[in-house]
Amino acid sequence: MGQEVISKICFVCSDMWEPYLKLSRERCSEALHVLDRFHIVSNMNKALDRVRAEESGRMQREGRNPILKKSRWLLLKRSENLQDEQHFRLRDLLRYNLKTVRAYLLKEAFQQLWDYNSPGWAGKFLDEWRRQTMRSRIEPMKKIARSLRNHRELILNYFRAQKLLSSGVVEGLNNKAKLTMRKS
Repeated sequence: MGQEVISKICFVCSDMWEPYLKLSRERCSEALHVLDRFHIVSNMNKALDRVRAEESGRMQREGRNPILKKSRWLLLKRSENLQDEQHFRLRDLLRYNLKTVRAYLLKEAFQQLWDYNSPGWAGKFLDEWRRQTMRSRIEPMKKIARSLRNHRELILNYFRAQKLLSSGVVEGLNNKAKLTMRKS
């Protein structure tokens, strides 16, 4: 792009992939680098799904009732996007003391982070959420907590940028392009 254009960049929004982070540090060191909310939530959902799959498989091998069968989208969808029937099924599922349920509750609690406006308060919330998650003994969620600890300042830059940046639109376009290519 040339140094003249790069010097005018004020914000960079990316996921946590190390080559992106390194390139941003090297080339756009003056810009405020924001970790994209979409990717953070996506990683959280992948961790929850890993917990669900492991626990469901273990329950099946032990010959226990397949409580978690067909529950993937109940747990991954945002609660406001669930249909009435799904709300009832989720409510019933949440009554069980399962790792999957605890991971789901951690994921849902994490969503409160996005309600903050101040980087200071958001940081306090993030630190407390990480402490709770590290005590949870749910390894995929603990891995996410460690990752968030390593990228704390970049996450808080979302609030410093006044919550204006997200690559959600670009990701949506990428997904549509991928879908079109698969169909063709």
